[in-house]
Amino acid sequence: MEHSRTFLADTLHYAGRIRSFSKGDWKVYFAWVGLMLGLFGSVTGFLIFGYLNGVRYPLYVWNVPIGIFIFVGAIAFDTIGHRTAYKEALKNGEDLVHHITIFAGITSTLLLCLAYNHRDFLRIPALVLLGLSVFYSVIDEAMHWFRYTSGNSDRIEMWSHFFIFVGHLIMVVGWWVWFEAGYPGVSETLSLL
Repeated sequence: MEHSRTFLADTLHYAGRIRSFSKGDWKVYFAWVGLMLGLFGSVTGFLIFGYLNGVRYPLYVWNVPIGIFIFVGAIAFDTIGHRTAYKEALKNGEDLVHHITIFAGITSTLLLCLAYNHRDFLRIPALVLLGLSVFYSVIDEAMHWFRYTSGNSDRIEMWSHFFIFVGHLIMVVGWWVWFEAGYPGVSETLSLL
């Protein structure tokens, strides 16, 4: 596909679509992006609180907030297109895939948190839902590529999806490694609260 504008111009055009948001679009945008900002703030705040009080986490743990940060930045862009230019196109099944992916992602994260106290019981459900969140993300990417190649998407949406996938994988792999290692640093941080 040829592009008559620069990447920066395409990015500004894509972001500018936010001006056409309805009240309902703003509610969805703030709920979704706000939820993920809450996750970023709570995880980062927890880690920084521990670190400032002498807790030393393994370096890989910092991949969790880094992954969340990348994910949040990417969904902040992607959601603009989903609520405007591509709103109708998503009704062909992509919307459902998004909801399944989000459900699996949120529940896997909650289960990984709850697994701190219920490790043996929640290990398998957390891993299954984590795997499903990645599996449905791959399905979502395939659907986006189909829309892109058929002219019903643009390179900004495709790049935002790339970074959604990168952020998601950095976060969940980091979180899973942390869980498997027994959450080093968590008990020390909790004892400070």
